[in-house]
Amino acid sequence: MTTRLDHVGVNVRDLAAQLAWYQGAFGLSTVFEFHLEGPGLRGVVLEHPQGWRIELLARPGSAPGLRAPDPLTAALTEGYGHFAVTTPELDPVHGALVAHGAGEVMAPGPSPEPGVRMAWVTDPEGNLIELIEKNAE
Repeated sequence: MTTRLDHVGVNVRDLAAQLAWYQGAFGLSTVFEFHLEGPGLRGVVLEHPQGWRIELLARPGSAPGLRAPDPLTAALTEGYGHFAVTTPELDPVHGALVAHGAGEVMAPGPSPEPGVRMAWVTDPEGNLIELIEKNAE
């Protein structure tokens, strides 16, 4: 079986604000936007120049779900906890995201995986994002 992850979906409260943040923070471009009239669901698929994609979804009447302050707390709830991106330069990417309004959860440091460094931030609505540097020595 040949498969490849296509995208990660994130349900958001303020689609316009989150769209602007993800575009500015990660340099994502819009692939397409959609609106399903019946349920009132709006969405936008964004893509990074390296091909990874994220789908932001918003629906009137939505309520906040898991907003764990850190990855260990998120692991106490079954289901979605975070998404992760890799970078060859963890420290400057972490700093740029925090400067762009990301919440700082965990500063860059060693990962449980040998030779890997990681950091954690949140988007403006509190969704956890893991940053991974796999070429650390």
